[in-house]
Amino acid sequence: MGSWRELGAHFSTTVVLAGGVLVGAVNIYVAASLLPTAVADIGGERLYAWNMTAFLVAQVVATMFVSRALARLGNAAAYYLGFGVFAAGSVVCAVSPAMPVLLAGRGVQGLGAGLLTGLGFAVIHSALPQHLWARGSAVISAMFGVGNLVGPALGGLFAQFGSWRVAFVVLAVAAVVIAALVPRALPRSERGGAPAPVPTFALVAVVGAVGAVSVAGILTNVVAMALFIVLGFGFVLAFLLVEKRATVRVLPAETYDSGSPLRWIYLTIMCLAAGVSVEAFLPLFGQHLGGLPPAAAGFFSAALSFGWSAGQIVSSSARRVRLLCLAGPALLAVAFVVLALLQRENASVLAWLVVLLAGGTGIGIAMPHLSVAAMASGQQAAAAIATVLTMATAFGASIAGLLVNLGAPSMVMSARYLLIGFAFVAAAGIFTTAAAGVGARRAAARTDRPQPRRDRAPSGSSTDPE
Repeated sequence: MGSWRELGAHFSTTVVLAGGVLVGAVNIYVAASLLPTAVADIGGERLYAWNMTAFLVAQVVATMFVSRALARLGNAAAYYLGFGVFAAGSVVCAVSPAMPVLLAGRGVQGLGAGLLTGLGFAVIHSALPQHLWARGSAVISAMFGVGNLVGPALGGLFAQFGSWRVAFVVLAVAAVVIAALVPRALPRSERGGAPAPVPTFALVAVVGAVGAVSVAGILTNVVAMALFIVLGFGFVLAFLLVEKRATVRVLPAETYDSGSPLRWIYLTIMCLAAGVSVEAFLPLFGQHLGGLPPAAAGFFSAALSFGWSAGQIVSSSARRVRLLCLAGPALLAVAFVVLALLQRENASVLAWLVVLLAGGTGIGIAMPHLSVAAMASGQQAAAAIATVLTMATAFGASIAGLLVNLGAPSMVMSARYLLIGFAFVAAAGIFTTAAAGVGARRAAARTDRPQPRRDRAPSGSSTDPE
């Protein structure tokens, strides 16, 4: 296990890898804070919910092109492309005269953010020595939490003064500044071989699934909502069936091998990452149930992400990997159940704060080790982490909207439906972690005595990060 001092020797590389993830993470919450002001200026209230959908769908699509971008362009040029696309989308948002143009800009931002997020996990595999993967992964993953802290602050500051366009300019400038470090951090000459073909059907299936569930999340007609949910899961099933037999895949072939832990690692990452989807509604609950002013409620929602960031920085050097990966989803599930029980009129938001920090810590203590376990299967498996994270975020956001709508018009019931629903999602991560066997050493490594064949880990279990 490398030290933080050793990682500091790769400072410029860490800034580029983490900074690429950070600009995308900040952008989500900046836009959420700015949108009411933007709508008052340019109209388009009926398209309000599609700002997040456009960004997330584009982000999911872009993560699928990470391996192809690396193969064709190399590390440095791929990063230039990602930062350039993100900056261009931010400029489009800044000059938008109407909501449809803003949506187009959000889609372009999503493409850049998805590429940068995927590159962060894929390039760490070659840009840092293996003994620093856990540290590097912790820093990169922590950017999602940092973005959740910085985003509301930046967006709220500019919204307070009605300068929502300037906020997007700041994001574009930040992308250009970080891109300026690329030549020093990543040699331009690196290449990854022949470009991989684009998995067209899988791409369509994923976009269809995310889009269908996103539409279901904003519908009020129960029958139409159910039809779109069924359609969404139909796309997911089609994706899995085709991926398993395809020669060109989004996820590594090992994901579909019997006995491989990779599928369970990805599922656990999804169960944990989806949990942050509740943050979008915490300001709403804080204002209506906790009596908080809008500004305080916005910052309050960052408690879960703060726990995530703090938890994974601390746990990245821990050795009880299996215990942490099992405890993470369990802690998150319990936190959601407790928080659901605390939802009532005139609730104590201080109690919420403690529970949210604990839940975020559950994500943080497990996520770095799950990422390292996936990285051990190769660069494609590492790049797919970003796809898994963005899919989890997109599906999580849609499911969150659906659960809140089911509880309406009661704010208390909406909050409880949301939190109990995601408690079940988090709890599923306990079983997927157990199936993955992350952190479990081979029996032969524990003792010098020969072990029965049935007690040995399968050949695909080489993802032990310990």
